[in-house]
Amino acid sequence: MTDAFVGDVLSGTGGVWHVRTKDGQVREASLRGRLKKATVTKIAVGDEVDVEQDPASGAWTISAIHERKSKLARREPSSGYGERVVAANVDQVVVVFAAAKPEPHTRMLDRFLVIAEANELVSRVVVNKVDLVPGAEAAQTFADYEKAGYAVHYTSTKTRAGLDELHDSLAGLSSIFSGPSGVGKSSLLNAMFPGLNLRIGEISESVNKGRHTTVGAVMHPLPDGGYVVDSPGLREVGMWHLAGGELGVCFPEFRPYLDDCRFGDCSHLVEPGCAVREAVESGAISAARYDSYSRLRADIATQKSEW
Repeated sequence: MTDAFVGDVLSGTGGVWHVRTKDGQVREASLRGRLKKATVTKIAVGDEVDVEQDPASGAWTISAIHERKSKLARREPSSGYGERVVAANVDQVVVVFAAAKPEPHTRMLDRFLVIAEANELVSRVVVNKVDLVPGAEAAQTFADYEKAGYAVHYTSTKTRAGLDELHDSLAGLSSIFSGPSGVGKSSLLNAMFPGLNLRIGEISESVNKGRHTTVGAVMHPLPDGGYVVDSPGLREVGMWHLAGGELGVCFPEFRPYLDDCRFGDCSHLVEPGCAVREAVESGAISAARYDSYSRLRADIATQKSEW
C-alpha cells in the first residue's frame, strides 16, 4: 500500500464511499476488511478517514476512521431500535420548513430541534417559501423559535429573500440541511450555490407531502469553504438515547428556570413549585412549545418501556 491520504466522506452506496482528500480529489474507496471486522463504528457521511491505494490494482481502501468531534444521530426509522448516524463532524443543523405547501407542523420542528440539542449541535431554523403567505404570517407562526433564541431565516428562492444572510451563515462550517420532504432544501442550496445542481422534487398535491428525491445523505464542498450535507426528507423523526429527565435542557427557553424548581428531579409536568410551569403561565415560555415538551416527554416514557 502507498502512504495514507486524509479525506472526508462525501457519500456512499453499496459499500463504496466517495472520499474527498485534502488535495481536492474525490476517490472511490471501500472499507478495508480488517477495519470492517475490528470497528463497531459504522462509517457515516462526514467522517474523516485515511485512504490508501494499492499500487498493483490501483484500488483505494479506507484504512482508518478518525474520532468524531460531533454527530447528528437519530433512532432507526419505523420499528428500529438502534442508532443511525445521519452525519458526522457537523458544526450546525439547518432545519428547513416551508411557510406553506406543505403546511408547517411545528411539533415536528420541535422534534428536529430536540434531536440537534441532544447531540449538542447549534441549530438554525429556515422558513422557506415565504412568498406563498401574506405579510407577517410566517413570522407569527415561527415567533416562538426566535423567542427561544434560535436564529430564524425567512427565505424564498423565487424572490431571493433571505438567501444572502443564510449563505453567509454557512461559510467555513460543516452544516447539515434537514427537515420534512418538499420544503425546498435542494432548491435553497441550488439557489445559493448554483454549481451543486441538486435534484429537485415536486410536491404531491394529493397528500401535501414531498416525494423523496435524496436517496441518502450527501456532503457537498462549498466554493467559499466548508461543507453542506443534503439529507433525505425525514417523515418520521425518532429520538435516540434521550432520558425524560434530560428533555428540559433540550428546550433553550427552559434553561434559565430549571434550577429554580422546588424539586431537583422535577418533571415540569405536575409538581408544585415548578419554575418552568410558572414561566409558561406568565407567558415567558410559549404554551405551544411547552405542550410539545409534554408530548415528547410522554413519547420518551413509551419508548423506554418498549426498549
